[in-house]
Amino acid sequence: MAVGPADGRPTMAGMRAVIVNAHGGPEAFTLAETPEPVAGEGQVLVRVAVSGINFIDVYHRIGLYPLALPFRAGVEGVGVITAVGAGVTDLAVGQRVGWLNGGQGSFSDLVAVAARSAVPLPDGVDDVTAVALLMQGITAHYLATGTYPIKPGDVALVHAAAGGVGQLLVQIIKHLGGTVIATASSEAKRELVRGLGADHVIPYEGFADAVRSLTGGRGVDVVYDGVGASTSEGSMASLCVRGTLVFFGNASGPVPPLDVTRLSGLGSIFITRPTVAHYARTAEELRARAADLFSWVQGGVLRVAQPTRYDVADVVAAFTALESRATTGKLVLMH
Repeated sequence: MAVGPADGRPTMAGMRAVIVNAHGGPEAFTLAETPEPVAGEGQVLVRVAVSGINFIDVYHRIGLYPLALPFRAGVEGVGVITAVGAGVTDLAVGQRVGWLNGGQGSFSDLVAVAARSAVPLPDGVDDVTAVALLMQGITAHYLATGTYPIKPGDVALVHAAAGGVGQLLVQIIKHLGGTVIATASSEAKRELVRGLGADHVIPYEGFADAVRSLTGGRGVDVVYDGVGASTSEGSMASLCVRGTLVFFGNASGPVPPLDVTRLSGLGSIFITRPTVAHYARTAEELRARAADLFSWVQGGVLRVAQPTRYDVADVVAAFTALESRATTGKLVLMH
């Protein structure tokens, strides 16, 4: 409890939180003083050190993935547990953890996180690196090992390869023995992706024709497409017979409706739209994927670019930068 300055009466303790009161652009994020949450059953209360910015936060804000208004924004972060709710036996006060779901309201100084969604962090991985490895890293991991498991010799097309997921996905595919054709929107971004080991890096313009040329007319085994509307037709045209198209994001807008009778004419291709919730359904599965990522980073297999840092008070500027597509890698909010 805190003492109210005007009349001396006790008031509830407060904290900073980013609130969305109405759907809209980046300006819809408002930093406000709100009551502190508590750890309910099966939850831990975490003091947030750094929170991760993701396109799902945009989808929540614009109403594409609607939440009841008003809501506290943010789904991902790293911090230290300050309280443990009933029924939680595998986590403790003072422990450093990260999460990528189960913690709606992560752009806040304190957040209640589902214990099953909390990942204990190794000492050798700092807070900012850990955030860069959570949503984007777990996504890249399940895409390349679960949705379409890369085998040695497979050829993959990775869109937005200079982005947070893209940079990690390129490296994981190479580690698993695949060949990577990557797209990026500028020469500076393409040079960055070449440095990560991509075999071919091309612009978006005419990418389907370029893919056919690079593969001798065959096409690729899998397309990982987090861009959505603007790349969907070219992605389908880039696949080999019985190839797999994985849509995992909508950076350019939702993928248009598809007449499934077209699939046979496109080579009996497979199309899927996975979500991290179905590839990290248990604490054990989530933590196993995270353990692979931490091991790869500590073993030098995976390089993690330092995220671009913003103060939580600059949340509008951070999302304006993200949605301009002028950024590379991960963006984070410091608390």
